[in-house]
Amino acid sequence: MSQLKPTSLSALDAIFMRRSVRSYERRKVDDATIRALLDAAVAAPTAMHMEPWAFVIVQDEAMLRRYSDAAKRSWINEAAQHEGLHGPRGTGGFAARLADPEFSIFYDAGTLIVICAKAAGPFVTADCWLAAENLMLAACALGLATCCIGSAVPALNTPEAKAELQIPADVLAVVPIVVGVPAGGSPEVPRKNPDILCWKH
Repeated sequence: MSQLKPTSLSALDAIFMRRSVRSYERRKVDDATIRALLDAAVAAPTAMHMEPWAFVIVQDEAMLRRYSDAAKRSWINEAAQHEGLHGPRGTGGFAARLADPEFSIFYDAGTLIVICAKAAGPFVTADCWLAAENLMLAACALGLATCCIGSAVPALNTPEAKAELQIPADVLAVVPIVVGVPAGGSPEVPRKNPDILCWKH
């Protein structure tokens, strides 16, 4: 995929236009664009200036397939714990897709960026998620789509995966994000109004 140029989106435009996209063209994001996304990620707020993040980029198609299959096996084995997330088992929803050998939890995207936490502390996970939001908004501004793949986290944190991906034992994969060109449109999903518990003047 050739390097993309930023659009004229404002920050608010990117916030309200960003979608979690679950269908991608089978194309890899180029190196320069990935570096631009990582630069945006590390500009995120970070508690006590710890900058606890580190990144893994996977663009090997066979490797993405292997990690998808591993994540599906893990998710199926723990399905009873996750029923509330995707509906009851056997209803044809996410559980049914996991049983489909052709289904990829990465939605056929050619690029996976994993944000990892490399330091212990009370705020490192929050820092990584702040970096993730920056990355996703930057991708939107570049005309790319993204989706967080939480179901991949257990598979990426196995000793075998960490060894292959050169993630140190004391570093934790926190936010896997697929990035790419969307295949088709992505409709707006309605959101609830802010639930304000208190507003004192």
